[in-house]
Amino acid sequence: MNRNEGYTITDVYEYFQDNMDFILELTVQHINLVGLAIIVAILIGVPLGIYLTTNESLAGTVLNVASVIMTIPSIALFGLMIPIFSLINQGIGFVPAFVALVLYSQLPIIRNTYTAINNVNPEIRDAAMGIGMSTAQRLLKVEIPNTLPVIMAGIRTAVVLNIGIGVIAAFIGAGGLGILIAQGITRGHTDMVIAGAIAISILGISADLILRLLQRIFTSKGVSAQ
Repeated sequence: MNRNEGYTITDVYEYFQDNMDFILELTVQHINLVGLAIIVAILIGVPLGIYLTTNESLAGTVLNVASVIMTIPSIALFGLMIPIFSLINQGIGFVPAFVALVLYSQLPIIRNTYTAINNVNPEIRDAAMGIGMSTAQRLLKVEIPNTLPVIMAGIRTAVVLNIGIGVIAAFIGAGGLGILIAQGITRGHTDMVIAGAIAISILGISADLILRLLQRIFTSKGVSAQ
């Protein structure tokens, strides 16, 4: 075995053993930041995506704006948040990172919701109208249940994306697992950087698996079979 590889693997293993409490604390911070951002993003993005199916002229504009936000480098967007929120004495820390993550989440959630609702089988929609369902009933009982896998795919994408982007939040004092990488780079501790990368990867994979399980639980068998 290469000496450097053995040294790195050993150091990473020992770092996890010696700093597990610290890593768990940062993981909780990361989950809180990303989790709250995703909840707010869903509350904004899903209704907005549904509304855009009734306003095609606005849909293109909203999706283009969300796409532009996604193209902004994360460190630049976090930097833009600092002077804005400095006006209310929240220039660094949780608030600017939270808002940036909410903005980054919008494109996959809005786009998937909009696309899914737009592509509901017209025959299913007509059948619901034929039995006298109101617009709200048709949406809640027919359209959303039939499009849940696609909507959930957008949410899963946003969650995994934000877990990765949330690393940069450490550079503006928002905490999270990015602290391991930021401090590791600053101190020249490769084991610390690798430990942070592993922890973030495990968190991202775990979140995706949990959401996939929830998707299977809440998706009706008829939709799953399609």
